[in-house]
Amino acid sequence: MTENDGPRDRSPGDTARAVMRTADRAVLSTALAADSWPYGSLVLTALDHAATPLLLISRLAEHTANLGRDDRASLLFDGTGGFARPLEGPRVTVLGRVARSDDAADRRRYLARHPDAALYADFEDFAVYRVDVERAHLVAGFGAIHWLAAGDLRVDTVACTGLIAAEAEIVAHVNDDHADAVAACAHGLLGLSGDGWTITGVDGEGCDLRRGGAIARLPFGRPVTDAATARAELVRLFKRARRGGTDT
Repeated sequence: MTENDGPRDRSPGDTARAVMRTADRAVLSTALAADSWPYGSLVLTALDHAATPLLLISRLAEHTANLGRDDRASLLFDGTGGFARPLEGPRVTVLGRVARSDDAADRRRYLARHPDAALYADFEDFAVYRVDVERAHLVAGFGAIHWLAAGDLRVDTVACTGLIAAEAEIVAHVNDDHADAVAACAHGLLGLSGDGWTITGVDGEGCDLRRGGAIARLPFGRPVTDAATARAELVRLFKRARRGGTDT
């Protein structure tokens, strides 16, 4: 998470989504078949435009076998990295039911977030799964604790169909023609170092960035719904980054 940009008055749902979108992994908890003991495992995650978590998992994995018998699961997203006192940092546990997805859009978004997963995504035992969230528990620091209904967390994407359709084109254009501007945002707005930062995804609330194994989240300061509003917001951020992070 960053305080360099984005809306200042966040709802608990906004905060929870920011934690989830900034992460690229989570702890998946399922029920062991033998005795229903909770079983925690590390999974890589992506989110669709509505903020539904996406997983790419093998049917040979213990957690997938567990889900085959009981589709209920939880995902813990940890946003406490970099906090001197980790318990003051945000974390979100989402509870939902996991089901296989054969939607090509889910697969594309997951592989954009995790390009190395293309090495095994076509193996017969691997498939994309969606976690249809029923509720979530946000701990945003001491005393900032909220239970969220699914509707509090989910983004209504009806107005964003233009953005969803144009996402791949926007990402390709920005990375191919404006790599210097992406670097300026990474360095000037997010305080990141190193060259080679690229955008892997654009949603209504911000951009996902990656450099090798490092990831970052660049939040928008205003809603984005289509290619035109995405371009306007990206241009604003690019100009802001080149001015050293100021809006003047």
